[in-house]
Amino acid sequence: MKGLGGLFGQKIDHPLANPRELKQTLDALPKDNAFKALDEIAGWLESLPSVSEFPVDRLYDAVRQLEEAAYPSLRRLAREYLHTPRLNKPDEKRLWAINQGFWTLLAAAYERCVIGMSEPGKPAEALKPLQPALYARLLAAYGAIQKWEQFHYGPTPADLWGRIGKVVQQAETAGVATKSVSLGGALGVTSPTQEFQKLVVFQAASMDGLLPFEIDIAEHLIAHFLPNFVFTADALHDSVYWLDLQLAQPPLRLARKPVQVSPSQRFFKPGPAHAEIRALLDSLSRGDDLPAEINLGAQFQTKVLLPVLQHLALYLAPIPPQRKHDRHRVKHRMSVLNGLVNAFVAFSGEFGGRPAGLHMESWVVENVSRGGFGAVVPNLPADWLKVGALLAVQPDGGENWLLGIVRRYHRTTGNEARVGIEALARQVVSVEAHVRSASSYAAVAGIPALLVLDPQPSGETLVVLPPATFDLRENLEFTRDGRRHALAPVALLERTADYELARYRLSVIG
Repeated sequence: MKGLGGLFGQKIDHPLANPRELKQTLDALPKDNAFKALDEIAGWLESLPSVSEFPVDRLYDAVRQLEEAAYPSLRRLAREYLHTPRLNKPDEKRLWAINQGFWTLLAAAYERCVIGMSEPGKPAEALKPLQPALYARLLAAYGAIQKWEQFHYGPTPADLWGRIGKVVQQAETAGVATKSVSLGGALGVTSPTQEFQKLVVFQAASMDGLLPFEIDIAEHLIAHFLPNFVFTADALHDSVYWLDLQLAQPPLRLARKPVQVSPSQRFFKPGPAHAEIRALLDSLSRGDDLPAEINLGAQFQTKVLLPVLQHLALYLAPIPPQRKHDRHRVKHRMSVLNGLVNAFVAFSGEFGGRPAGLHMESWVVENVSRGGFGAVVPNLPADWLKVGALLAVQPDGGENWLLGIVRRYHRTTGNEARVGIEALARQVVSVEAHVRSASSYAAVAGIPALLVLDPQPSGETLVVLPPATFDLRENLEFTRDGRRHALAPVALLERTADYELARYRLSVIG
């Protein structure tokens, strides 16, 4: 009886190891509750490490099917996260945590499959023909972790690039790195090398200057233009970025060639992709439609796409942007007020240099330049801090307020972040404007606005307005220092859910 166990195969104490039970598990997943479906799938992924005898070929098949079953729920929750206006903080954290948690568990499960392929036996041999798909799926999972961490503005897991480099080297050693595979779903036809290159370009694109939904659009655009980026094993005279697959560090700008040459080094430049990005930007700016072959995952208006393309054209250029102004290190605190309403009170001057009753943040300024400053946010605000946030800031010991906009945002820990703030204006006044066509001020509510007094190169005036206020057909009017002034609209420069920034021609009318 000693050898009879081998006739029936090894008994595995896990439901997913049995094809019939695996199918029943997938069929029983909720179809109308994305949260519950993903929670159940995550639970199954979390249960896999406890089963040491799971044959690697069946483990891969189970993980693959769990991933594919999760796609509809992942898409639904990602849309909710990215496109729900004014998502409150608890819902935002819940949506982020379940998505980021799923991809983290999925990557760990595929990593276990990679380890299992090195073990002797028939299961590992049976999985070897599927190596290209396994490596591609694992690298795509790393890409999803990278993207969701960027939605949260970091920090990226410290070991992620070390894990990426290890997998790429294993795929190259196995001779399958460039082998195309059809994975269906969101991945389509891809290869381990393509998934790796997406990770590199995404990192190089400096996504911390974009909003989450813009980051998602940028990722789709990178995938479309990917074949025209140039990756080499040797440093070229015009290489822009480099990385070493054996080092746990992201791609770095190539200021100079590495001192030591290594087979594990990779180099990257935008190549023809930059010209194609510029061509699409110019085409959409002329009013052309988005080409049908570009899949962005959803339909977007041209005005939404243009800032993303402008960002990619800038940061994925043959010569990446350099700092316009010298940066000087400092260390002092500043008070921060968020939003148009609070800024209106601060710049009105009616309540003194530090208006009482307003919630003020205290941030630490680390560096300043003519264009703005960088600051450390020690205790992250509840929900308002994001790229594009309007700020009124006042250095400690000063009386004057400055107007700024958050342009870059990167979380360094769970409770601390670094922000880059554009100094929009140093001289600002609060005014109550009215539409000039209104026959009587008494019948029309005033519009709280911030009038920038700093001279503009165009000779026009910058005005910050509440959302949905700017109209090219409507002049505004306000009274200041006993005199009536008119504002003739020129152009809308920036629109967010919290304010609008526009150019006007200012004149005195009485």
